[in-house]
Amino acid sequence: MHLINFKGLSGSELTEIIDKAIDVKRHPEKYRNALDAKSLAMIFQKTSTRTRVSFEVAMTQLGGHALYIDWRTTNFTIADVYDETQYLSRNVDCIMARLKKNADLQVMAKASHVPVINGCDEKYHPTQAIADLMTMKEKKGFLKGLKLVYIGIHNNVCNSLIEGCTKTGVKITTVTPIFNEPSRDEELLEEARKTGLYETTLDAKQAVKDADFVYTDTWVDMEFFLDPKYKEEKEKRIRIMMPYQINSELLKESKAYVMHDMPIHRGYEISSDIIESPRSIIYMQSENRLYSAKAILLKLLENK
Repeated sequence: MHLINFKGLSGSELTEIIDKAIDVKRHPEKYRNALDAKSLAMIFQKTSTRTRVSFEVAMTQLGGHALYIDWRTTNFTIADVYDETQYLSRNVDCIMARLKKNADLQVMAKASHVPVINGCDEKYHPTQAIADLMTMKEKKGFLKGLKLVYIGIHNNVCNSLIEGCTKTGVKITTVTPIFNEPSRDEELLEEARKTGLYETTLDAKQAVKDADFVYTDTWVDMEFFLDPKYKEEKEKRIRIMMPYQINSELLKESKAYVMHDMPIHRGYEISSDIIESPRSIIYMQSENRLYSAKAILLKLLENK
């Protein structure tokens, strides 16, 4: 079994991982040797803080070992992804890959003899969404019937939230004036629409009024934020998106908790005062990446 997105998971299977993450957080001693002598290869083509830290620490605390692999220092840069994965998967028990292209991840999953986890690509970020849903369930005690409003660029994180929310009974409303085209997955959106739990609007103020959670993400992909060649597109996005910033004015009629998957660009998608406000659960959400990583690894490896 691989975790590329949530298409192969039922709502109950996804809920099982979320509940396992909560249990791991509450009772870490139960799982200290659960992955004894197991090895995880972590391949990074994109930069990372939370994904690397959470999976590396998760393997250590579960009794296993994590191997960090920088894509640029391996033969993945000059050889076929299929061939390199065939080799790598014969040495480890699981692969977590953070790649620029979902197409490469699909090749990796096809070639691998062991489970492959999508640590983020241009289309999906399932490991983040599991941590998000875990955080929501911790705060409210349940998921079914909650309302989450995502405000920002329609991107990989948005896709996985739509998929994760609609499979677990959460209503999700997206406020996305810009659609990041490389992230487009019409099949995913069509399946979400069929549930009746997904809708989109440009009226952010109305959307947040009855929201339980308001979620935002960076307007510019992390690898492009400081790229001078991306300057014009960055300025265009900021101009269009500034009216949709998560700030006190937008939330003055809302009691929603505020979420952000990080990294944060303060003063752009969210104001500093909201990040530090009592309604912010951003740092709790980021901490939960560790426990969700453990739950994912346990799901894929415990019975392997």
